[in-house]
Amino acid sequence: MNILTKGLAALALAAIALPAVAIPAAAEGERFVLVSHAPDSDSWWNTIKNAIALAGEQMGVTVEYRNPPTGDLADMARIIEQAAASNPDGIISTIADFDVLSGPLADAVARGIPVITINSGTVEQSKQIGALLHVGQPEYDAGFGAGEKAKAAGVTSFLCVNHYITNPASVERCQGFADALGVDLGNQMIDAGQDPGEIQSKVAAYLQTNPDTNGILTLGPTSAHPTIAALNANSKAGAIFFGTFDLSSEIAAAIKDGTINFAIDQQPFLQGYLPVVILTNLARYGVVPGNSINSGPGFITKDNIALVEQYAGQYR
Repeated sequence: MNILTKGLAALALAAIALPAVAIPAAAEGERFVLVSHAPDSDSWWNTIKNAIALAGEQMGVTVEYRNPPTGDLADMARIIEQAAASNPDGIISTIADFDVLSGPLADAVARGIPVITINSGTVEQSKQIGALLHVGQPEYDAGFGAGEKAKAAGVTSFLCVNHYITNPASVERCQGFADALGVDLGNQMIDAGQDPGEIQSKVAAYLQTNPDTNGILTLGPTSAHPTIAALNANSKAGAIFFGTFDLSSEIAAAIKDGTINFAIDQQPFLQGYLPVVILTNLARYGVVPGNSINSGPGFITKDNIALVEQYAGQYR
């Protein structure tokens, strides 16, 4: 046997003797729970539901969506407690009200359950809870950016149609808008409620009582759709500067026809999709991003509506 033959034989024996290379075991079928503050009537959350369904399918995990049917935050706190008691592999939650929800979320962290916060709340609040990170939009900053656009267009008196006034993040949006304009928020923010007919009536009544109003900000489809109807009914569509948060097919159409000047896109798809991917990789490989993620704001106008219109209400 020559030297080459001896070497090959030795390598073959070594290969047989050595154990297989260890590969990290990837668990399958992890279960996560996403808890939102949204009532059943809020269609905006359909995009997040689509996002977690797609992420669950791609990652091979189960993602349960839970919410208080009427939007009651005390009910949401109980849902978080129930979710934690079921020992999921991770919890994804909004921080619609820090005072109400920080306790249950911090308790989940104390149980050893990884938590990612999304949508409502701030990075600082997320850190106080002990969450891994926050995926969302800085709400005050988004409102301020909207106000800067309104100020540049000459808006001096406005109406902020707040359909979820018990959520502090919604007030931050209106306050940022007012601060950018350099005016007091005061009674320019109304508690619109959730009923479309009531919202339309309240907007119409406000505009009649305050005829100098030359700007409107709505905080999502729930308030934007009835406001569009109110403006159409009073022949004021296109005559008042109108900005809104979030996107839907109706909002996209209103941007195209000039009723709405812009929509603020916080990219809710990312708020649902990214936490599922992150928690799955944490459970399987122990890796997690080192910082929170801003999913928005982005401004959708006539100039770029064609890029996102086809996915409005589904993935945008």
